[in-house]
Amino acid sequence: MAVIKTTNLTKIYGKQKSVDGLNMTVNQGEIYGFLGRNGAGKTTTIRMLLGLIKPTNGQIEIFGENLLKNQKEILRRIGSIVEVPGFYENLTGKENLLINAKIIGVHKKNAIEEALQTVGLQNETKKLVGQYSLGMKQRLGIARALLHYPELLILDEPTNGLDPISIKEMRRLIKSLAEERNITILISSHILSEIEQLVDRIGIIHKGKLLEEVTFDYLRKKNRKYIEFQVSNDNKATMLLEQHFHIFDYEVHDEGNIRIYSHFGQQAEINKLFVQNDIDVVKIAMSEDKLEDYFTRLVGGDTIG
Repeated sequence: MAVIKTTNLTKIYGKQKSVDGLNMTVNQGEIYGFLGRNGAGKTTTIRMLLGLIKPTNGQIEIFGENLLKNQKEILRRIGSIVEVPGFYENLTGKENLLINAKIIGVHKKNAIEEALQTVGLQNETKKLVGQYSLGMKQRLGIARALLHYPELLILDEPTNGLDPISIKEMRRLIKSLAEERNITILISSHILSEIEQLVDRIGIIHKGKLLEEVTFDYLRKKNRKYIEFQVSNDNKATMLLEQHFHIFDYEVHDEGNIRIYSHFGQQAEINKLFVQNDIDVVKIAMSEDKLEDYFTRLVGGDTIG
């Protein structure tokens, strides 16, 4: 079942198409990675999904219903973080959540305690938010988003600016929400390694257009193995590869790195040819394409990071 479905979703500011004919589907129970460079259209899309801005064209269906026609009822079932969550820094995390619970009409007795427990802040009830680390503030933001027990969680760059330990904690938290609470999660990011370790499926947006939606299982099968040579003269090395081994399926990367996608098992012969022709070989390795390589090929040379 599709929890989120957009059809030709478009947002135009002046003459600029921030989002251009987006057709995206997020299925129930999955963690969906919305991946793209800063400025690709991720946050604009998320703001439209949350009813914060109206589309110029197109349609948004959430839980099978038209968002514009049933916005109030639909948004009650969604939790979200857009950009860095804001709090009253002279109050504790619990006091902040009490205010938010009253605003959104949460009346369940243990909702705040459960939310703090879920994000691992149950022992920080006396600390003022102004004394929180950025990672703690992000977790408090998720606690706030969980107060009303949402079925869908939308997170815009939740690991942005966090240190490695906080990123690991955030990743563990997001996974647990999907697995233990069966919450459908849409998470946007420009950090490829975080998406790779976290999500079930990705949608890649570039210059406002959704280029592809793929599962990670499919992506892992699609990634190709290669022999990597780091050499002192890549121009001469590639000429030798073509002339002596008839190798044409290769790529040249920065710093003399050549990736050969065929002739596995012939590393020794290739190395010998290079040495005989006065080419220094710094490194020989077997590897496989990562998400960064896949993205680079897909968008024609642009990278994220």
